[in-house]
Amino acid sequence: MDLVPALEEPLKKVLGPPTAKVMAEHLGLRTVGDLLHHYPRRYEERGQLTHLADLPMDEHVTVVAMVADARLHSFASAKSPRGKGQRLEVTITDGHGRLQLVFFGNGVHKPHKELLPGTRAMFAGKVSVFNRRLQLAHPAYELLRGDTEETVETWAGALIPLYPATAKLESWKIGKAIQTVLPSAQEAVDPLPESLRAGRGLVSLPEALLKIHRPHTKADIDAARTRLKWDEAFVLQVALARRRHADAQLPAVPRRPAADGLLSAFDDRLPFTLTDGQRKVSAEIFDDLATDHPMHRLLQGEVGSGKTLVALRAMLAVVDAGGQAALLAPTEVLAQQHHRSVVEMMGELAEGGMLGGADRATKVVLLTGSMGAAARRQALLDLVTGEAGIVIGTHALIEDKVRFHDLGLVVVDEQHRFGVEQRDALRGKGAQPPHLLVMTATPIPRTVAMTVFGDLETSVLDQLPAGRSPIASHVVPAADKPHFLARAWERVREEVANGHQAYVVCPRIGDEEDDPRKAGRKKSPEDEAEKRPPLAVLDVADHLAKGPLHGLTVEVLHGRMHPDDKDAVMRRFAAGDTDVLVATTVIEVGVNVPNATAMVIMDADRFGVSQLHQLRGRVGRGSAPGLCLLVTEMPEASPARQRLGAVAATLDGFELSRIDLEQRREGDVLGQAQSGARSSLRVLAVIEDEEVIEQAREEAVAVVEADPDLTAHPGLRTALDALVDEEREQYLEKG
Repeated sequence: MDLVPALEEPLKKVLGPPTAKVMAEHLGLRTVGDLLHHYPRRYEERGQLTHLADLPMDEHVTVVAMVADARLHSFASAKSPRGKGQRLEVTITDGHGRLQLVFFGNGVHKPHKELLPGTRAMFAGKVSVFNRRLQLAHPAYELLRGDTEETVETWAGALIPLYPATAKLESWKIGKAIQTVLPSAQEAVDPLPESLRAGRGLVSLPEALLKIHRPHTKADIDAARTRLKWDEAFVLQVALARRRHADAQLPAVPRRPAADGLLSAFDDRLPFTLTDGQRKVSAEIFDDLATDHPMHRLLQGEVGSGKTLVALRAMLAVVDAGGQAALLAPTEVLAQQHHRSVVEMMGELAEGGMLGGADRATKVVLLTGSMGAAARRQALLDLVTGEAGIVIGTHALIEDKVRFHDLGLVVVDEQHRFGVEQRDALRGKGAQPPHLLVMTATPIPRTVAMTVFGDLETSVLDQLPAGRSPIASHVVPAADKPHFLARAWERVREEVANGHQAYVVCPRIGDEEDDPRKAGRKKSPEDEAEKRPPLAVLDVADHLAKGPLHGLTVEVLHGRMHPDDKDAVMRRFAAGDTDVLVATTVIEVGVNVPNATAMVIMDADRFGVSQLHQLRGRVGRGSAPGLCLLVTEMPEASPARQRLGAVAATLDGFELSRIDLEQRREGDVLGQAQSGARSSLRVLAVIEDEEVIEQAREEAVAVVEADPDLTAHPGLRTALDALVDEEREQYLEKG
């Protein structure tokens, strides 16, 4: 919300080129407005010291503490063989814990004079361990004396703001830079309509900026944060409301299914009845398809809730109405799998134009990048002539050569794997904008859906079809209890002995290309702690075939195999010829083998909560109960183990997605949907601020309905331009 020239002033003019360069490169801050919107992460109180005992390893921290003692030691070193090397050890305390600071060489003189016992200061540095004790080596520090005019002014408030900082720029330097530009906050134009601000009792934007950076009381901070949360929620909701409003103005061809056409013939041949949820969601979709502006609907549902069936019925309704439907899948394995299952479900109805095809049949074609030239030519011909009513494919569908006779509906599977540009390119292939149905199997809490997919109407399938079996999940602590892992392999053998099959999932492939030891990749703290790379498909498959699963047929499946080989492996597994499939997450979505009842996920702590839930949904798809074993070497008290415990404890995907969100930053969530630009959310927490988001959405809809071009709201218009910068504008355009 960098609104007026004063706030658009480049930082290099105000702070000087060196500081501005660091701020731009390390914090993405380029203007005065950017800096004013770089809010403190937390605040320290004068009388209350930081808990030194809780410092995270390997992170850059800022602490406020008091010097307990300081000692200068001499030592011999290669540079000073006569014992003239100097080391200053300073112990600081917060009344709960102690932390050692260490300075070497010429760097000891200044701190030796300044860091006397009883001195209070802010210290910033990277936490490391030496001799089993936490320490900061050569930390930067700022004395909290209050004896010069500048520090009196800077620390006048009882609350000391601590900013998200980097090794190159300490929190107090950012604080000083903000004090320099703070007078410009008076010129910030308020994006909230006056009536809204007064009605909700919110402070003005200049006041909020002043209070968040220079609070005198905790009430100041609360008032500022409440106001700034409203800015973020409201401006984002206005962007989405305008998007919905604009979509409602676009023309589309209404598509109504024929009374006794393809859809009713398909329904007649279904061997089961639809669940109430499937009926309700189908009705919502058919109502949208019958309107003369494009449907934009998000269909989310539990793993195995029958989303594909609902999407197929929508596609058949469009074919009935004379149009074509395209299903876009994220991987070739999934596209082939969808094609197989759609053709199986439709039977003779998928044999349009062929001998033995039913009267009302259509043709269902597959289009992927690895198809042979002849098959590809035929598929393209079937699309342009309209012979094929349904096409299923990967992003090969988006290529320029692909032409449709009359594209009426685009179904996107697993939305988060597709870039907006790709979706847009496919939608551009209709003479008029086609209807759009987006499916996701990662259940999204309602507030996230409102924030991220607010321009899509949402349908939820939360009922599992009859005949789906329960899945039992257990954590297998391989390091603490190795016999549990041995028992896991026995359970796999038992399932196979009972005529079933199993998956074993690993985090990586294990060929040269993805070996982290060779890649020289930066290791995460967990990697460092374990001192080993994640387990790999090729290694694990080899170990199992020679050891615990000797005598069973074990095959591997991963993303770098040739598509034909992948397809052959999947076919053998689906046919029951393979007992155990050792795979990467290529099986995460859409793979449907009802006879597979067991899944062992190796290094389960390396996967996210939603991903584990997705993977688990591959078992228990038939009449026999499913079993999912989460193998980990992480210690019992670790957050990773608690996360796995949460996954094992519930099968409710919506509950798990809440847990997942609470453990991650919102930026990650918005990152998948918000164009990859830096998350616009700095104080708004999508899960905690449910109420603000709902109220902001109502207010935004009212404002946009009354004044779609925001003519009466210049401040809001400016804020919108700043939030919806060009990249995100295109993102929202493409919806």
